[in-house]
Amino acid sequence: MAKIFSIHPENPQTRGIEQIQAELRRGAVMLYPTDTVYAIGCDLNVKSAVERVRQIKQLANNKPLTFLCPSLSDVATYAFVSDNAYRTMKRLIPGPYTFLLPATKLVPKLVQNPKRKTTGIRVPNHNVCLALLSALGNPIISTSAHLRPDDDIDTDFEQGITQAELFDRLEDLVDVIVDTGEEPTANTSTILDLTGDEPVLVRQGLGIFLRT
Repeated sequence: MAKIFSIHPENPQTRGIEQIQAELRRGAVMLYPTDTVYAIGCDLNVKSAVERVRQIKQLANNKPLTFLCPSLSDVATYAFVSDNAYRTMKRLIPGPYTFLLPATKLVPKLVQNPKRKTTGIRVPNHNVCLALLSALGNPIISTSAHLRPDDDIDTDFEQGITQAELFDRLEDLVDVIVDTGEEPTANTSTILDLTGDEPVLVRQGLGIFLRT
């Protein structure tokens, strides 16, 4: 049975955030809200937890995982960011975008696309996510809480599922549930491939992407 932490969505309580980050450091897997869909996640640097996320989602090791960073400077720690990619991300973050970028050595191989050596990174516009990232000091895995195998790094969420139904479904699979009172949505992130000279729209989601 998962531990449930009630956290204010706009003004996250410090004590609650610290308790959750302590659980993550011990290898916990959590269910939590983002600025798009509810996600299943863990500390990027805890291999056993990342493996559990894959097991919960029934993802093969060749399916990459997205993770959250708190800022653009943190993205540059975990990915090689070209000048064009930097300009694109600077005008879009924080927000509902996933950026595909070449991974640095700090990204565990278990998270990367094994063929392309790329990774998916988000900078969320969500106070609870940002508070958790700040407290933990590491990126947090973020894969949608949709239990059928993903065809991509971030799949569509089920239409019409309530928070109570989602919690009931996952409470025996995760260690921590972050309850902000927010209902699940089907608003997935927009995916942009920034590995080339120009951004490539991989999937249109909540984020609006207009070329400049």
